[in-house]
Amino acid sequence: MQHNKTLNVALVAHDALKPAMTDWAKRHQQWLKNCQIYTTGTTGEHIQAQTDLQVTRLLSGPLGGDQQIGAMIAERRLDLLIFFFDPLYAAPHDVDVKALIRIAAVAQIALATNERTAELLIQALSQTTQPND
Repeated sequence: MQHNKTLNVALVAHDALKPAMTDWAKRHQQWLKNCQIYTTGTTGEHIQAQTDLQVTRLLSGPLGGDQQIGAMIAERRLDLLIFFFDPLYAAPHDVDVKALIRIAAVAQIALATNERTAELLIQALSQTTQPND
Protein backbone atom coordinates (compact mmCIF):
# COMPACT_ATOMS: atom_id res chain seq x y z
CA MET A 1 0.00 0.00 0.00
CA GLN A 2 1.42 3.30 -1.08
CA HIS A 3 1.47 6.63 0.70
CA ASN A 4 -1.21 9.11 -0.38
CA LYS A 5 -3.39 6.39 -1.87
CA THR A 6 -7.04 6.26 -0.94
CA LEU A 7 -7.48 2.88 0.68
CA ASN A 8 -10.38 0.71 -0.43
CA VAL A 9 -11.77 -0.98 2.66
CA ALA A 10 -14.54 -3.58 2.95
CA LEU A 11 -16.48 -3.93 6.21
CA VAL A 12 -18.54 -7.07 6.75
CA ALA A 13 -20.11 -8.51 9.90
CA HIS A 14 -22.31 -11.45 10.74
CA ASP A 15 -25.62 -10.57 12.39
CA ALA A 16 -24.50 -11.12 15.99
CA LEU A 17 -21.40 -9.01 15.37
CA LYS A 18 -23.00 -6.04 13.58
CA PRO A 19 -23.11 -4.00 16.84
CA ALA A 20 -19.39 -4.67 17.38
CA MET A 21 -18.60 -3.64 13.79
CA THR A 22 -20.69 -0.49 14.12
CA ASP A 23 -18.95 0.42 17.40
CA TRP A 24 -15.58 -0.26 15.79
CA ALA A 25 -16.44 1.96 12.82
CA LYS A 26 -17.57 4.72 15.20
CA ARG A 27 -14.25 4.58 17.07
CA HIS A 28 -12.28 4.75 13.81
CA GLN A 29 -14.54 7.18 11.97
CA GLN A 30 -11.81 9.80 11.63
CA TRP A 31 -9.47 7.36 9.90
CA LEU A 32 -12.19 5.66 7.85
CA LYS A 33 -13.56 8.92 6.45
CA ASN A 34 -10.45 9.11 4.24
CA CYS A 35 -11.07 5.65 2.80
CA GLN A 36 -13.43 4.34 0.15
CA ILE A 37 -15.65 2.00 2.16
CA TYR A 38 -17.62 -0.94 0.79
CA THR A 39 -19.99 -2.98 2.91
CA THR A 40 -22.42 -5.80 2.56
CA GLY A 41 -25.99 -4.51 2.67
CA THR A 42 -27.12 -4.86 6.25
CA THR A 43 -23.71 -4.09 7.75
CA GLY A 44 -23.66 -0.88 5.72
CA GLU A 45 -27.16 0.00 6.85
CA HIS A 46 -26.08 -0.23 10.50
CA ILE A 47 -22.90 1.78 9.93
CA GLN A 48 -24.72 4.51 7.99
CA ALA A 49 -27.39 4.81 10.69
CA GLN A 50 -24.85 5.35 13.47
CA THR A 51 -21.93 7.20 11.83
CA ASP A 52 -21.29 9.98 9.36
CA LEU A 53 -19.34 7.64 7.08
CA GLN A 54 -20.13 7.41 3.39
CA VAL A 55 -20.29 3.75 2.36
CA THR A 56 -21.04 1.90 -0.84
CA ARG A 57 -23.52 -0.78 0.12
CA LEU A 58 -23.46 -3.99 -1.87
CA LEU A 59 -25.96 -6.82 -1.59
CA SER A 60 -26.59 -8.52 1.73
CA GLY A 61 -23.97 -11.22 2.39
CA PRO A 62 -26.24 -14.24 1.91
CA LEU A 63 -27.75 -12.68 -1.23
CA GLY A 64 -24.40 -12.25 -2.99
CA GLY A 65 -22.65 -9.44 -1.11
CA ASP A 66 -19.87 -11.74 0.11
CA GLN A 67 -19.29 -12.80 -3.48
CA GLN A 68 -19.29 -9.19 -4.69
CA ILE A 69 -16.58 -8.33 -2.18
CA GLY A 70 -14.69 -11.49 -3.15
CA ALA A 71 -14.77 -10.37 -6.79
CA MET A 72 -13.42 -6.96 -5.81
CA ILE A 73 -10.56 -8.68 -3.98
CA ALA A 74 -9.83 -10.93 -6.97
CA GLU A 75 -9.76 -7.84 -9.21
CA ARG A 76 -7.29 -6.19 -6.80
CA ARG A 77 -9.79 -3.41 -6.02
CA LEU A 78 -9.64 -3.78 -2.22
CA ASP A 79 -6.73 -3.11 0.13
CA LEU A 80 -8.25 -4.21 3.41
CA LEU A 81 -11.07 -6.51 4.55
CA ILE A 82 -12.45 -6.23 8.07
CA PHE A 83 -14.78 -9.22 8.44
CA PHE A 84 -16.21 -9.86 11.89
CA PHE A 85 -17.60 -13.37 11.57
CA ASP A 86 -18.91 -15.67 14.25
CA PRO A 87 -16.77 -18.84 14.20
CA LEU A 88 -19.23 -20.61 16.50
CA TYR A 89 -22.21 -20.12 14.19
CA ALA A 90 -22.59 -22.08 10.97
CA ALA A 91 -24.12 -19.50 8.64
CA PRO A 92 -26.40 -20.78 5.88
CA HIS A 93 -23.98 -19.16 3.42
CA ASP A 94 -20.90 -20.63 5.14
CA VAL A 95 -19.42 -21.63 1.77
CA ASP A 96 -19.42 -17.95 0.72
CA VAL A 97 -17.78 -16.94 4.00
CA LYS A 98 -14.98 -19.48 3.52
CA ALA A 99 -14.54 -18.43 -0.10
CA LEU A 100 -14.22 -14.78 0.93
CA ILE A 101 -11.53 -15.54 3.50
CA ARG A 102 -9.74 -17.81 1.02
CA ILE A 103 -9.65 -15.20 -1.77
CA ALA A 104 -8.36 -12.58 0.70
CA ALA A 105 -5.52 -14.96 1.60
CA VAL A 106 -4.78 -15.78 -2.05
CA ALA A 107 -4.71 -12.09 -2.99
CA GLN A 108 -2.67 -11.33 0.14
CA ILE A 109 -4.74 -8.34 1.19
CA ALA A 110 -4.82 -7.24 4.80
CA LEU A 111 -7.56 -9.19 6.59
CA ALA A 112 -8.94 -8.88 10.11
CA THR A 113 -11.51 -11.40 11.30
CA ASN A 114 -11.89 -10.00 14.80
CA GLU A 115 -11.84 -6.69 16.61
CA ARG A 116 -8.35 -7.00 18.11
CA THR A 117 -6.74 -7.73 14.76
CA ALA A 118 -8.69 -4.87 13.17
CA GLU A 119 -7.32 -2.54 15.87
CA LEU A 120 -3.76 -3.64 15.16
CA LEU A 121 -4.18 -3.20 11.39
CA ILE A 122 -5.54 0.32 11.80
CA GLN A 123 -2.68 1.22 14.16
CA ALA A 124 -0.12 -0.09 11.67
CA LEU A 125 -1.77 1.57 8.68
CA SER A 126 -2.08 4.86 10.56
CA GLN A 127 1.70 4.85 11.04
CA THR A 128 2.61 3.84 7.48
CA THR A 129 -0.16 5.21 5.28
CA GLN A 130 -1.89 8.54 5.39
CA PRO A 131 -4.95 8.25 3.15
CA ASN A 132 -5.53 11.38 1.06
CA ASP A 133 -2.84 13.49 2.78
